[in-house]
Amino acid sequence: MKAVHFGAGNIGRGFVGLLLHQGGYDLVFSDVSGALVDAINAADSYTVHEAGPGGTDHVVTGFRAVNSAEDPDAVADEVASADVVTCAVGPTVLRFIAPAIVAGLRRRDPDASPLTVMACENAIGATDTLRAEIESLDADAAARAAYANTAVDRIVPAQPADGGIDVTVEPYFEWTIERLPLAESLPSIPGAHFVDDLAPYIERKLFTVNTGHAATAYLGAEAGIERISDALADPAIAARVATALTETSAVLTAVHGLDPADLADYRAKILERFRNPALVDTVQRVGRQPLRKLSRHERFIGPAATAAERGLPTAALVAAVTAALRFDDPEDDQSVELKRRLRAEGAQQLTASMTGLEPEHPLFRAVEAAVAARQQEMAQR
Repeated sequence: MKAVHFGAGNIGRGFVGLLLHQGGYDLVFSDVSGALVDAINAADSYTVHEAGPGGTDHVVTGFRAVNSAEDPDAVADEVASADVVTCAVGPTVLRFIAPAIVAGLRRRDPDASPLTVMACENAIGATDTLRAEIESLDADAAARAAYANTAVDRIVPAQPADGGIDVTVEPYFEWTIERLPLAESLPSIPGAHFVDDLAPYIERKLFTVNTGHAATAYLGAEAGIERISDALADPAIAARVATALTETSAVLTAVHGLDPADLADYRAKILERFRNPALVDTVQRVGRQPLRKLSRHERFIGPAATAAERGLPTAALVAAVTAALRFDDPEDDQSVELKRRLRAEGAQQLTASMTGLEPEHPLFRAVEAAVAARQQEMAQR
């Protein structure tokens, strides 16, 4: 069996690649970084270190890498003979890997089993997005694959500069996969959870893990704290994050009927993971790309909009949005762009363009007020 994974970064090697290796796949990484591809091909193995209680080390072997920027034909050949294709490249990059997948599908034996395609991104319906990109290029080739949405969860912090291709991760992970698009041909992935309805799982994860992580980052940065674990050690920040997650849990109960007691246990487990001092994770890493995280279907506006529509509380989520508007990282392009737009655009215009909310939406005025307050702060400096 062979799996091709697009994105050979820390998540690709430390989470998706590890589990594919453990499932018995010959593992092929595809990446645009020549230095990373060379480093992977120069190694016979790499180690995934699990940091924290119950953690262990896992050695990965049986892999290689191809440079998709320099040798797209080699990538297409690998895809053509693969059983599984996965990716962890970021939602905005999916359109750039679609041509390579299409090229591979065109070369695929028409009598071969459908290629399983799964996008492992922090976004709702990422595989659907990738499938649409593939179908727009070649609908006939696209029909040679089966597409399953997934929900993935594992904290992979920034890695030490001298770590090579080894990766440090947390012990906990969750990979939930749609069962129905794959029929009976389920991929061999140890620990993966196959479900008929993915929506409750992916929104539970996005609106708890991602909302909580980002809220901790932005509130921590606002308080001048460097590490995620230290931010949650502050009782005031911990309380504000917990309240925001209580609001998202109310949405999950209202929309999906999830049990409030189960959600309370899930929230507690998630916050305990963030407190893991063995994971040296920073508020700057987690807080980067604030514009994406403030968009319509992301971790703050997504649940807050649904809550407002249903008359549920949103104050803590709006407070997290307020902290996100104050996030300042000159090394992060989106942080720089957010500051520029806060200076250049009116509060109503920026709220609408940034969040995708209509002015008539019940959440709009609260977010607009947060934007206006941030603009006033900046004007006074």
